[in-house]
Amino acid sequence: MVSMTEVTEEKETASRGDADSSDREMPFLEHLEELRWRLIRAALGLVLLTVVCAFFAEFIVTDIALRPARAIERPLELINTVPYGQLVFYMQVVLVSALILAMPWVLYQLWKFIEPGLYPKERKYISGIVAFTSLCFFLGVAFAYFILLPFMLDFFAGFGSPAVKNLIAINEYVTFILTMILVSGLIFELPMVSYFLARFGILTPAFMRHYRRHAYVVILILAALVTPTTDIFTMSVFAFPIVILYEVSIVISAVAKRKREESFHQI
Repeated sequence: MVSMTEVTEEKETASRGDADSSDREMPFLEHLEELRWRLIRAALGLVLLTVVCAFFAEFIVTDIALRPARAIERPLELINTVPYGQLVFYMQVVLVSALILAMPWVLYQLWKFIEPGLYPKERKYISGIVAFTSLCFFLGVAFAYFILLPFMLDFFAGFGSPAVKNLIAINEYVTFILTMILVSGLIFELPMVSYFLARFGILTPAFMRHYRRHAYVVILILAALVTPTTDIFTMSVFAFPIVILYEVSIVISAVAKRKREESFHQI
């Protein structure tokens, strides 16, 4: 006769599946080896896309990287102040372009490394999670490129005394636009960060709802610091997407919390 303890253990094994067994069987050194190969694969993908971007460097630099400086009402006058300035400029643009394009591949490698620790039913969602995470990042990049940068560059070009001519060094320009693009892309990852924190029990939707007003105040302060003008409309343009991201993060954290509780109930 099978005892109740054996039945319970069988149910626990069935619910946790191969994820727990593989995690128990894989020692620490094998985890490190798996991480090493995932990093190598991610790096190889980045190198490949760097070569591709280098082949299209002229198009990326002329039609993409320099476009924000030309498309505003008062086009910026960019200058090179050092002999190797343009070489560094091209290299920065190519590398960051490759990094942006390689983001889905890098995220996929990250999730494949995490996969052994997931439940079998969770593993089938990896492709969807990678797609959603990549979409959030690309939306942040697009937001910075098409909305944030035109506002800021146009303001900076027209600010100050007309007696002072603005001559922008190319290295300062490229550092500014690439930083804003990457930071914006990372900020738009807030929903996925909330999902992870909620899955680990660090963040709860109740906490986020309770401090919603505080979060809005912080968002408005950040918008006021980043926004070059002081009118409400411009501040709203920057604050509104972040508010939406915060509300989406509450929903995602609630889903993650529910899944976490269901996992505990199955054990």
